[in-house]
Amino acid sequence: MPELPEVEALTDFLTEHLVGARVARVLPVAVSVLKTYDPPVTALEGARVTEVRRHGKFLDLVADSELHLVTHLARAGWLQWRDRLPDGPPKPGKGPLALRVALETGEGFDLTEAGTQKRLAVYVVRDPAQVPGIARLGPDPLAADFDEARFAALLTGERRQLKGALRDQSLIAGVGNAYSDEILHAAKMSPFKLAASLTPEETHHLYDALRGTLTEAVERSRGVAAGRLKSEKKSGLRVHGRTGEPCPVCGDTIREVSFSDSSLQYCPTCQTGGKPLADRRLSRLLK
Repeated sequence: MPELPEVEALTDFLTEHLVGARVARVLPVAVSVLKTYDPPVTALEGARVTEVRRHGKFLDLVADSELHLVTHLARAGWLQWRDRLPDGPPKPGKGPLALRVALETGEGFDLTEAGTQKRLAVYVVRDPAQVPGIARLGPDPLAADFDEARFAALLTGERRQLKGALRDQSLIAGVGNAYSDEILHAAKMSPFKLAASLTPEETHHLYDALRGTLTEAVERSRGVAAGRLKSEKKSGLRVHGRTGEPCPVCGDTIREVSFSDSSLQYCPTCQTGGKPLADRRLSRLLK
């Protein structure tokens, strides 16, 4: 799933390629992709893109018609830029194409989604706060006013485990499964540690790991073409998705805990005192 760093890089890329361009057509291809119907997508045709913003993991194309084309790429969605779009309208079918945005210049982009679980979402709204997922977002962890005191206040009384807390978009916007693993590895903390149990020193280390991990990922992705962002993300991850590989810090074997629809990766030596974590359903360390 694209997370804050990748969506930030897409924001930069589209700012360079879209701002000032006029929309010719917005063409939904997959039935499931469009989540709003008023205003219709045709209301964007003829409008000029004035700005591209990011809200957590949401991408927001702002038009001079005072409309916003908001996208959430979900787990398997992606944006593919095309210097020249194919002639003729796309044909609905079983392929990955979900929506196409064509510019008057002949350029444009496709939103695609692999797999059978169709969760990619597109909204046309007058205010991004009309998108339910944006309305409930917590603070952006890279915002200038997101200081350590604010972070500590968010964790006060938070009884969930750190992995779940970091992924909660209403608590902190933009962090998902991959970067929560990376942040906890950098902070040398167990994903099962209770957020409310952190000492002030541990909170300081977690805050530094949060900001540092995301900032480094954004800088690594900056300037990378949209089509290469997925591979760039994977190459920069130290533990997530690397089960069975040696930890780049200590050399221990990276372990995994599986959930019903996802998994987490961690280093026992760096994060759990050398003890492997049990299956998440047991919610305890192996004895």
